[in-house]
Amino acid sequence: MTVKTILIYALKILGVILGIVIVYVLLGLLIPFIPVSAKDDGEPKDIAIYIYTNGVHTDIVMPVKNDMKDWSLMIPFADTKSKKTDYQYIGIGWGDKGFYLDTPTWADLKFSTAVKAAFWLSDSAMHCTYYYAMKEGEDCKMIMISRSQYQNLIKFVEDKFDRDQNGKFILIPTDAVYGDNDAFYDARGTYSFLYTCNTWSNNALKAAGQKAALWTPSDFGIFQHYKHYK
Repeated sequence: MTVKTILIYALKILGVILGIVIVYVLLGLLIPFIPVSAKDDGEPKDIAIYIYTNGVHTDIVMPVKNDMKDWSLMIPFADTKSKKTDYQYIGIGWGDKGFYLDTPTWADLKFSTAVKAAFWLSDSAMHCTYYYAMKEGEDCKMIMISRSQYQNLIKFVEDKFDRDQNGKFILIPTDAVYGDNDAFYDARGTYSFLYTCNTWSNNALKAAGQKAALWTPSDFGIFQHYKHYK
């Protein structure tokens, strides 16, 4: 095989990769504008949940405890550095384990982490963060849902946690937490450029019968549907 032939093949491969990237970016920008409407089940909307983003990962934030669910039983306060027990909310997000543990901000992103995450080459994790209070803003929106919708959301979130032989969530021992109020757990499923942490949060909203994008890899794709949400 001549150098010229090798060069032609290399350019073709590069062109295919570049084309895939361009198509992905275009779809990632356009498809999120296709909305999935909220479903009204006719029940009172008296449970407040939140969608929250740190600029990289989107979380679903729920009450720590009500008569339907006590998250602290499966996600013990003792698993956090603070070990405090008076938090009022818990934010839960799913994503690539490497992204979560090594990429708290975009500035921390490594090429190897991105490649592994994009092409189904690494494990996934649940990131759980306790909060005292939630403050609405561009990065945080409150949504009122019904008890039935919350039950569906609980099931969706719980189903993504991996469990040990006793049915308990599996804590990931690590010092790479973001603060003194969070912890990581093993999760089911594999992250990819088609199914990101934000795709999971978007699907969580769908499971709860709330507004969402048809599909989105980004937090923007979710939050644009809540830009003027009251």
